[in-house]
Amino acid sequence: MEEALLAEFDKFLEKKGYSNRSEALRDLVKKTLIDEKSGNPDVEVAGTITMIYPYRLKLKPIHTDSHPSNFILANLHVHLDKEICLKVIVVKGKAKDVRDMADRLLGTKGVLGQLTLCATEDLYQESMDEKI
Repeated sequence: MEEALLAEFDKFLEKKGYSNRSEALRDLVKKTLIDEKSGNPDVEVAGTITMIYPYRLKLKPIHTDSHPSNFILANLHVHLDKEICLKVIVVKGKAKDVRDMADRLLGTKGVLGQLTLCATEDLYQESMDEKI
């Protein structure tokens, strides 16, 4: 690896609190695998849909027990101030279903946000097995 690139990587490691390069590389590989595997619409994924929007928008409530595909695990709604709301929806389900829902919500005019996929089922199962 070029020295300049390695120096930038080391700055990144220090900033993020990694104790060594191997830890950072492991996390980068896992993120890459999650991105790759979640491209398959049938892969089970877990993550969050995070949105910020004006209170006046009055998004329809999203209930954890009434969504047809039942993949919403939790729903947090807070008022950042009198005008702005923050909503975080914890999801687990088929990648296609999760992405479709995120696209519908995040495509609403006035909504800023993102879908963050934290893991695919095989990776979070493997990760739990390693920690036990």
